[in-house]
Amino acid sequence: MALSKDITSFLEQTGLIGRFTGRFFSAGLKPRYEFREFLAQCYIIGYQSLTLVGLTGFIMGLVLTMQLRPSLVEYGVQSQLPVMVGIAIVREIGPVITALIFAGKVASSIGAELGSMRVTEQIDAMEVSGTNPFKYLVATRVLACTLMLPVLTILADAISLIGAYIGVNIRSVTSFQLFFDQVFASLSFGDVLPAVIKTFFFGFAVGVIGSYKGYFSSKGTRGVGNSANSAVVLASVVVFIIDLLAVQLTDVLGLN
Repeated sequence: MALSKDITSFLEQTGLIGRFTGRFFSAGLKPRYEFREFLAQCYIIGYQSLTLVGLTGFIMGLVLTMQLRPSLVEYGVQSQLPVMVGIAIVREIGPVITALIFAGKVASSIGAELGSMRVTEQIDAMEVSGTNPFKYLVATRVLACTLMLPVLTILADAISLIGAYIGVNIRSVTSFQLFFDQVFASLSFGDVLPAVIKTFFFGFAVGVIGSYKGYFSSKGTRGVGNSANSAVVLASVVVFIIDLLAVQLTDVLGLN
């Protein structure tokens, strides 16, 4: 019975989020556009996340290099370390880890912000005053997430490769130019393009889920906390699901 109830709740939640997404496409993208709020959200969601994303990317590249090196040395192929690290970061680790960090910071922030506006009746006041809260609050945040996550991912990949370069030079000496020549020589169009494209879907999912959880928050301050927490959990799960589908699709299309 408990399992059946959980499945029913999951399907109901999926349907509500799907309808919320449909509302975004049907109403949120129509004029009049809130350009000023959109730019403000790009600054908050994108620029203010850069420090956390950059620090995570640097540590990720450094640690990945230090962990891979002993195994490659054991098999006598340590010269391939830049190649392996570059492919791993650009193809998979960079986009997914950045999306998870983004979900943890941004989805919780949007969920808590819109949730507090809902429980304090600010959204209701906007509706009464003639302002469209969905376009002003939801559409701008979803679009900002969709556009900013790919930018953050590219920056995180670059910072990760710098961290990887430092990791390589902890135990050996490799020039900056040689390291990046090896990295870029190993990357192809089929490595970079799918990795960038799927981050648009990651960002869209994070924005929609965070906005949905906050927009329909209830039960006072406890509901705001629950909205922020569930937004992070659900957004992280959806990121993994989208990544799984993207890997299967690129494999079918022969882009790997």
